[in-house]
Amino acid sequence: MEKTRPLWANPLQFVFACISYAVGLGNVWRFPYLCQMYGGGSFLVPYIIMLIVEGMPLLYLELAVGQRMRQGSIGAWRTISPYLSGVGIASVVVSFFLSMYYNVINAWAFWYLFHSFQDPLPWSVCPLNGNHTGYDEECEKASSTQYFWYRKTLNISPSLQENGGVQWEPALCLLLAWLVVYLCILRGTESTGKMEQLANPKAWVNAATQIFFSLGLGFGSLIAFASYNEPSNNCQKHAIIVSLINSFTSIFASIVTFSIYGFKATFNYENCLKKVTLLLTNTFDLEDGFLTASNLEQVKGYLASAYPSKYSEVFPHIKNCSLESELDTAVQGTGLAFIVYTEAIKNMEVSQLWSVLYFFMLLMLGIGSMLGNTAAILTPLTDSKIISSHLPKEAISGLVCLVNCAIGMVFTMEAGNYWFDIFNDYAATLSLLLIVLVETIAVCYVYGLRRFESDLKAMTGRAVSWYWKVMWAGVSPLLIVSLFVFYLSDYILTGTLKYQAWDASQGQLVTKDYPAYALAVIGLLVASSTMCIPLVALGTFVLHHLKRGDAAPVA
Repeated sequence: MEKTRPLWANPLQFVFACISYAVGLGNVWRFPYLCQMYGGGSFLVPYIIMLIVEGMPLLYLELAVGQRMRQGSIGAWRTISPYLSGVGIASVVVSFFLSMYYNVINAWAFWYLFHSFQDPLPWSVCPLNGNHTGYDEECEKASSTQYFWYRKTLNISPSLQENGGVQWEPALCLLLAWLVVYLCILRGTESTGKMEQLANPKAWVNAATQIFFSLGLGFGSLIAFASYNEPSNNCQKHAIIVSLINSFTSIFASIVTFSIYGFKATFNYENCLKKVTLLLTNTFDLEDGFLTASNLEQVKGYLASAYPSKYSEVFPHIKNCSLESELDTAVQGTGLAFIVYTEAIKNMEVSQLWSVLYFFMLLMLGIGSMLGNTAAILTPLTDSKIISSHLPKEAISGLVCLVNCAIGMVFTMEAGNYWFDIFNDYAATLSLLLIVLVETIAVCYVYGLRRFESDLKAMTGRAVSWYWKVMWAGVSPLLIVSLFVFYLSDYILTGTLKYQAWDASQGQLVTKDYPAYALAVIGLLVASSTMCIPLVALGTFVLHHLKRGDAAPVA
């Protein structure tokens, strides 16, 4: 007899698991950036529209498939059609890629959390140089927060070609991050403003993309979670709840982020004014308090005309202080999480407390998402009778974590951050769009929308409304195709792919071309998951015809 499938203790556990998975680092470091880039509050218009026509319908679809088939991604799509097994395999491959690099973010968060108990914070001041005669040159040219990130945390190499060795401190933090994930897995299912931007097509594309990736569609995690539900569970209600909470969290994170932006911009602007004022006062023997923010530009003009030679000597050291330019600085990803936020935190009162709270929050978000990613890998493996008959779940979980941790050591090398960016930019984007497109077409046109509708009615006792059917059958697939075409054409039109490398001599990032082998890795990342779908379908077709040939009667 087959063993009984584990179930969530109650629906609330399932909802919290989905929220923990969906609400991740992208809500903190991606959504605020998009708001700033595309008109502030006006970006909410395309975002909410995309949530209605794309996010909620596709989330409901995946939850319903998992709850109906009661299997992981591979088994669920194989049940719909043997030719669709590749969809589940592609989801597992993408989730494996994501797990390889995503947990290194948690490792960095652990590293910063441990350093948050120091007074002063280690990224608040530049270290002294070797002679103790001044500050480190690289730190002076950059900033103390950039120096701590690029030199102390990453010890980054000048280019992708210079891999360097594994950094033992980040490596230990990565081991700790994977240990925490493994221990959580062992507990199991039972406990786990400018309105013209609306005419900009990129605003709509980015709104759709943010919804798509923020909810975690296509990875197989949602199908895995839903497969442990009671068949009668109201997954429609839960899809709406998870979608709305995820979006509300993004908006709330933006409010907090813009507050930090404002604090940082004001502090930097006032600090810049103080430096320029002090420089001009000392150079031209001006009276203390004479120079103010209101008369600074006027006095600068007078000094330049009255003392041209003297002014030309100090001119290279006079910074252009602008509050607007400080506020217009848009940063996302690790630059926002580990540089911009830390720069604001270091200037706050009781900075150690805020630093500990901030990085603890990052860890909770990151580990919650990691548990969803690993569930997408482990559920199909534990569902497999061949694997589960030879290995207990604890051993399977341990092997998956061990393999991911071993491969993840690549991201702790001196060039590790460049490889992290490659995986972050190219491992999932096109693959997930194709996976979810095939999922939607499979449910509506292979399994049959009417059949799927009757299954949901039989399970939950509720009829599926016209809204969900219209979205599944027409609007959502067309939207995904549009996104897929946009990204594909964007990659083609971009030409040679480039990356940002840290130049220690200048104390800033410089743009470089990816070497040939890096382009090959990018191509392999995209192809290895997307090609699973047609290759498995072709293999199934060939095997089916071979079996039919063997079974044919001999004349």
